[in-house]
Amino acid sequence: MDWGAIWLSLKLASAATSILFVAGIPLSYWLATTRWRGRFLVEAVVALPLVLPPTVLGFYLLVGLGPHGFVGKAWHSLFGTRLPFSFPGILIGAVLFNLPFAIRPFTAAFSAMDRQLVEAAWCLGVSRFETFRRVILPLCWPGILAGVILTFAHTIGEFGVVLMLGGNIPSVTRTISTSLYDDVQSLNYVSAGRTAATLLGFSFVVLCITQWLTNRSAAR
Repeated sequence: MDWGAIWLSLKLASAATSILFVAGIPLSYWLATTRWRGRFLVEAVVALPLVLPPTVLGFYLLVGLGPHGFVGKAWHSLFGTRLPFSFPGILIGAVLFNLPFAIRPFTAAFSAMDRQLVEAAWCLGVSRFETFRRVILPLCWPGILAGVILTFAHTIGEFGVVLMLGGNIPSVTRTISTSLYDDVQSLNYVSAGRTAATLLGFSFVVLCITQWLTNRSAAR
């Protein structure tokens, strides 16, 4: 087992999930409550990584974050480093690729909420922020937690975008999936088997927890 790759994968998944939680909650609530006719355009952009091949997204990110891209130039002028083949680079890729795995469960949870409870809180003089904190979040937490778990698990197993954008640099961009790919390429099937079995068990546990949370949310 490549423990360095496992640690890097956990670090990447934790950072990507945290960013998507902070940025995804307001976006999801807006998607669940807005009546704007162009909402489908935002939903399409959010869902695009579900149908787009990871290598395609990785290629465009490699170009956009590279030294000739707008973001890449701005990053280099600010920090003096390059985004491709670095941890910040694969973190940006992981956030964008896992966008639908956070936004869609969050939005579904907010959409299923009883709006009468929110309006009752407003009628009682509770501010919008306090209503969101004390009424909406407690009601929607199973769906939100399911989205957080799905995002974390999917980032752990991400391969295409990470390989295209970060390559395979030990302790920098080498995740557990790229370590497994390396083991197979070098015919080290014993190590590859252990890594694959670990990922399989982890994915099964995550799906069980997510399904339990989904059933609990539907029963409320």
